[in-house]
Amino acid sequence: MATLNPYLTFNGNCKEAMGFYKEIFGGELSLMTAGESPVADQMPASYHNSILHSSLKTENFEIMATDMVPGEFIEGNTVHMSLACKTEKEMRSLFDKLSSGGKVNHPINQMFFGLIGDLADKFGKHWILEFDSPQQA
Repeated sequence: MATLNPYLTFNGNCKEAMGFYKEIFGGELSLMTAGESPVADQMPASYHNSILHSSLKTENFEIMATDMVPGEFIEGNTVHMSLACKTEKEMRSLFDKLSSGGKVNHPINQMFFGLIGDLADKFGKHWILEFDSPQQA
């Protein structure tokens, strides 16, 4: 079954916030800026110092976060539930079920790390589903 993690969006201070959480919870913090990512050439230069993805992994949970605001930064759209799926089949099934009666914001799409898609369910709750898959040569 998929693993559920909070996914937080910050307004340019993701690195500072995730460092703060690391001080409190411990764990292993990883940060990737947009400029360091495999999609850097698809991003405006003004985003290159922004955190594209970060992860704080502890023994008991993982917090993920970004500075990449989808649209306007509104506090109500800054928290998502992220499902890290075990298989592509599981991801597609959960995506279809969660989006039924809701709104697909970004359909399942291939990225450099695997598959990702996001939606708002019929109750207005925000979900990100992802499946990490090895890249095909």
